[in-house]
Formats: sequence, C-alpha cells, structure tokens
Amino acid sequence: MAVLGAFSWLVLRVGNGRLSGTIGLVTGATAAPGLLVAGAPFADDARYPTAVLASVPVWLVLGLVASRRATRPLMASWRDYWREMAFLGAALTAGVVGAIVVSTTILGESLVF
Repeated sequence: MAVLGAFSWLVLRVGNGRLSGTIGLVTGATAAPGLLVAGAPFADDARYPTAVLASVPVWLVLGLVASRRATRPLMASWRDYWREMAFLGAALTAGVVGAIVVSTTILGESLVF
C-alpha cells in the first residue's frame, strides 16, 4: 500500500485536472482508509499523517485475514495469499468508492464525478 500511496501522492502533485484528482483521491483513500475518517479532502492537512498511521492496523488485519484464509488448505502458496489479499483489497476499494459517492451525494458537491 505504500506504493499505491506514493502513486497517489505523485498523481496529485503532477496532475492538475479532474481525472488526476479522482485517481489521486481514490488511490490515496484506498492506500490509507483512515483519510476518509479524518475528513479528507475537506479536513486540515495537519490531520493526514495521523490518519495514514491509523490506517496501518487496517492493512495488518487484512493481511492476517488473508493469511488465515490462504492457509486453510494443507498446501498453501504465496499465490493463494495474494489472491485472498486481492479480494480483500478490492472490497476495501469498493467501500472507499462507495463512501466517496455517498459523501458527494450528501454534500451536494462534485468531489469526483
């Protein structure tokens, strides 16, 4: 997720349009789901480092769940782990997109779309 977070940061710094903002917001919130809890993109930037640190336990728990699910069979491989992690990451990304759509609807502002 550090790579995804770095990609998000780079997209937000280099790009200056709606598409780069959308990609940066979705990938950044996926890499650090605590950003949405902290109020990104509306909150003060000073709260973002704490929100990113608060996201680390989320990914540790997802990794633990993926490892438990991948090692149910007697023979497990890294491929099984990454498949399980991909499913959990996709679910987290769907939740992030859903939260952004709901907040856009409630606030009546065009954050993304």
